[in-house]
Amino acid sequence: MAADAAQVATVAAAAGAEELAVTLCLLAHRIQQLTDQIQDLERRLALLAERHASQLLTVVGIGPDTVVTLLITMGDNPERLHREASFAALCGVSPIERSSGTRQYRRLNRGGDRQANAALHRIAQTRLRFDPGPRDYYERRTKAGKTRREIVRCLKRYAAREVFHLVRPTQS
Repeated sequence: MAADAAQVATVAAAAGAEELAVTLCLLAHRIQQLTDQIQDLERRLALLAERHASQLLTVVGIGPDTVVTLLITMGDNPERLHREASFAALCGVSPIERSSGTRQYRRLNRGGDRQANAALHRIAQTRLRFDPGPRDYYERRTKAGKTRREIVRCLKRYAAREVFHLVRPTQS
């Protein structure tokens, strides 16, 4: 009787291992399909970004995903944005005056398109890591007593200004 139970347990374990192997194999195939699909979509986005705003791809910290996000924020008619300040407000990086007693400072606008704001944040962070100009700016402003949050706010505003002028050049 004990031998029969052990034999049944062995057969059940083998069947369970086979089902597990089939399930893992199907899961691995699905992961590979999704990975291929993601790579194809990323390639297509890069081609679209190159076709519609290649001037943005030459700037440090701006990749195809960021270009597409910012172009979506600007919309079909970038001429409706008359000033860089309106684009900054649309992205949620326009400064808002805030004071407390004798101290006067600006805080970041919490409104606007959050995805565009996140794209500008990625640009600022990438520039802080890889571009010597923003790193020097960070050091200067830190010595002047500014916080990291205030410095990143200024870098995001600068990135918004740069993107605005690259996408919608001023008519001379």
